Amino acid sequence: MNPPSLTLGYVPGATPAKWARVWAERHPDVPLGLHTVDAADAADAVRAGTVDVALLRPPPDVSGLSVIPLYEETTVAVVPKDHVFSAVDEIAIADLEEEPVLLPLDDVVAWGDAPGARVEYRPENTAEAIELVAAGMGALIVPQSLARLHHRKDLTYRPITTAPPCPVALAFAAGTQSPLVEEFVGIVRGRKAGSSRGQTQPAPKRSAREKTLAKQAARAAAGKVARKPGGAGRGRR
Repeated sequence: MNPPSLTLGYVPGATPAKWARVWAERHPDVPLGLHTVDAADAADAVRAGTVDVALLRPPPDVSGLSVIPLYEETTVAVVPKDHVFSAVDEIAIADLEEEPVLLPLDDVVAWGDAPGARVEYRPENTAEAIELVAAGMGALIVPQSLARLHHRKDLTYRPITTAPPCPVALAFAAGTQSPLVEEFVGIVRGRKAGSSRGQTQPAPKRSAREKTLAKQAARAAAGKVARKPGGAGRGRR
């Protein structure tokens, strides 16, 4: 029998390091395999069992998947460092209206009515699109993590105000009964070591009225203690 293990897929730009570190601390005897998967293939990799769980950008079709939203990334425009956009901290959608914009075939922003004059040629992938941005062919709209991943000294990026954000989620096969997958989900959700769904649940939170009554009782008890020694102060006129 093969020893237990877990395989985590993640799309370019996603950063599983912090969760992998916690996993290694809690389960040193259970290897966590990390595998980069293309954004377009991530969901199918989970469905096919190629990976047990994946950090991905949710696809339109999530059939067969359990998807847990994690966070949303800022959408940015990548441009040459000497571009006029580099003079400001952020840009508006209107600023891109006349700007040539590249749309790679592996685009993950899925912004249907994105601004800009669409460049006819579509690069094969984001890496090629970055090369074309450096060559002055146009801007590239991507999640901020991809702009950082493909950082170059001759390029910069600026957040696009009011642009739709780029969500990242955790996905695993729907209906899975794998304890290892459930444990990883717990780590991602911030569950502390030693806690589990099957263990005693923490005491329910007290209502505002219960908290008020508890404070009143504490004050009354404190008052009794303060008056107790020798009955000090009694009988004075």
